[in-house]
Amino acid sequence: MNALAATSRNFKQAAKLLGLDSKLEKSLLIPFREIKVECTIPKDDGTLASYVGFRVQHDNARGPMKGGIRYHHEVDPDEVNALAQLMTWKTAVANIPYGGAKGGIGCSPGELSISELERLTRVFTQKIHDLIGIHTDVPAPDMGTNSQTMAWILDEYSKFHGYSPAVVTGKPVDLGGSLGRDAATGRGVLFATEALLAEHGKGIAGQRFVIQGFGNVGSWAAQLISEAGGKVIAISDVTGAVKNSNGLDITKLMKHSSENRGIKGFDGGDAIDPRSLLTEECDVLIPAALGGVINKDNANDIKAKYIIEAANHPTDPEADEILSKKGVLILPDILANSGGVTVSYFEWVQNIQGFMWDEEKVNTELKTYMTRGFRDVKEMCRSHHCDLRMGAFTLGVNRVARATVLRGWEA
Repeated sequence: MNALAATSRNFKQAAKLLGLDSKLEKSLLIPFREIKVECTIPKDDGTLASYVGFRVQHDNARGPMKGGIRYHHEVDPDEVNALAQLMTWKTAVANIPYGGAKGGIGCSPGELSISELERLTRVFTQKIHDLIGIHTDVPAPDMGTNSQTMAWILDEYSKFHGYSPAVVTGKPVDLGGSLGRDAATGRGVLFATEALLAEHGKGIAGQRFVIQGFGNVGSWAAQLISEAGGKVIAISDVTGAVKNSNGLDITKLMKHSSENRGIKGFDGGDAIDPRSLLTEECDVLIPAALGGVINKDNANDIKAKYIIEAANHPTDPEADEILSKKGVLILPDILANSGGVTVSYFEWVQNIQGFMWDEEKVNTELKTYMTRGFRDVKEMCRSHHCDLRMGAFTLGVNRVARATVLRGWEA
């Protein structure tokens, strides 16, 4: 099942639990706008190359649409649609005044030079600048993009509209980015995990963690969990996987990964097959890489008691059912990885106010939002007698539906 089908299935289950009117249900599912543009740029060697860019603006009932822009060779309309829809429910679960959007360009960023990436980003911005904006649609970084990408978008957008730092989030701090933004998604994963474990009389300390993915989210989650007393026993990335039953030294692993462009060859543990990582014996499994990695083929072999979805849509619906029958508790992505968009909201607020927060305030507010989000999800679980995923979806869908009706939707 692809990401769009799985996301729509979860939405429809939530709509059924909520008893939504069928016309309202259909209205909430259909995107507000889908944008597809051709981006042609001169390469460094003088040849021309064309790339297709997408922006799906899903819903704006609760505020400006919000979502990342990813550069990846597998970017396609279905994936972007699914992620835009997920952002709508995620911002509602976090209870921040945004809707949902997502964008991307079908390219391989590792094969492009810095100057080629800049030209591509500027052309893409030229094509969509009149459809994004501070109170319309606020992009952010995603897979294959970073703060520098956002700086180029800000600069290009400002040529048309005047200096507008709030038009994107995830910017460099020197251009109005928020302190604590780099660590935000990983820190949010920590706070969400703490809330889930506390519900069962446990804490981070002493728990064994396995993390798939050692990019921005996975590395920050690993570092913060380790600092909180958790034992990270296995980690993988695109280069390989490493395991140490006594706990990996995350600081040394991060240094090795930075110097060697991956964790392969790290001597602080034993190399293992990355395909076996998800089924390692542990207390908490954190998929923090790509979607669809937990499926019907491996769900029966997963030994973790808890799964924290730091990646977007890492668990297929078929796997959900298998894991649920096994008693595995899954903290869904639209809650677990909402720390990034929450601190993006803080950045946007700071830009609009023209007032910078210190990092302690950012982190304190993030913990408040993540803890409150978990509490609100649990309340929906109790009200609708459902699991955490449906608790999160019913919470998000209900908030968007209420805003839609209040703004004047008519059946």
